[in-house]
Amino acid sequence: MTTVTEDSELSGLRDALGLLKDREQVAVRLLESSARHSFDPDKELDWDAPAEDGKWFWPPELVSLYDTPLWKRMSEEQRFDLARHEAASLASLGIWFEIILMQMLVRHIYDKSVTSAHVRYALTEIADECRHSMMFARMIQKNGAPTYPVSRLNHNLGRILKTVSTTPGSFACTLLGEEILDWMQRLTFPDERVQPLVRGVTRIHVVEEARHVRYAREELRRQMVTAPRWERELTRISSGEAARVFSIAFVNPQVYSDVGLDRREAVAQVKASGHRREVMQTGAKRLTDFLDDIGVLRGVGRRLWRSSGLLA
Repeated sequence: MTTVTEDSELSGLRDALGLLKDREQVAVRLLESSARHSFDPDKELDWDAPAEDGKWFWPPELVSLYDTPLWKRMSEEQRFDLARHEAASLASLGIWFEIILMQMLVRHIYDKSVTSAHVRYALTEIADECRHSMMFARMIQKNGAPTYPVSRLNHNLGRILKTVSTTPGSFACTLLGEEILDWMQRLTFPDERVQPLVRGVTRIHVVEEARHVRYAREELRRQMVTAPRWERELTRISSGEAARVFSIAFVNPQVYSDVGLDRREAVAQVKASGHRREVMQTGAKRLTDFLDDIGVLRGVGRRLWRSSGLLA
């Protein structure tokens, strides 16, 4: 397939989901939405309010050990504490991922017209991600939990990814990092059992990430139609490997030690948990259905996605 680079040349091209949309028109709509629905977390959220007694820092059903034998032995106080630490672990993972994403977006627009709406929206998204990273860091501090960096290996794998990833690979990884957390946060922000600050943080993130997901989906569709065959094949493999790494890094096992649990026993029970497997696969389903439709989940890449536990 011949590589296509201009919107005018893309007219009439389609994938399994239909005609490709004009890149500039998509960006204009996203810029308009950004103008209407963007937030300053420092002003929007009440950072001085104390935590409310008896409220969770993360919905219990989304805590990794939920419904395991170990969970059933834990005291209610220990369950609440684990939820608090896992919320910090997920926020730490989100910051790590968003820093990678910002660098990949900068690489994506480096050779493109700086006056295009497509580039203007990418810069708008980078600004969103800066605010999100600061918001997550402030929430970790406010909730009194430590930060949970990814392992040194995964940290260095991220360094490689943000440096060498191709354009379709970058957007496939973007969706991997955004859509599963987005699904969890959509369950969190309306949940009155959860701390008001956590609900406020997740509400802001959900509203603004909806635009980021749209941008990444449209661009990945375009790339999977227009990129050369080698690049599409590489995207299938790299996204599958990213899914495997992401699923391992999703919750830092240090959280179990920090709340007084045996780490090895906790990790083993999470791996064996049917509930946890269902949560992760349900959270990933909208994404994996989309990737399957546009031809990403094929061959070795599909096997890697299955090994990650995110694809049934």
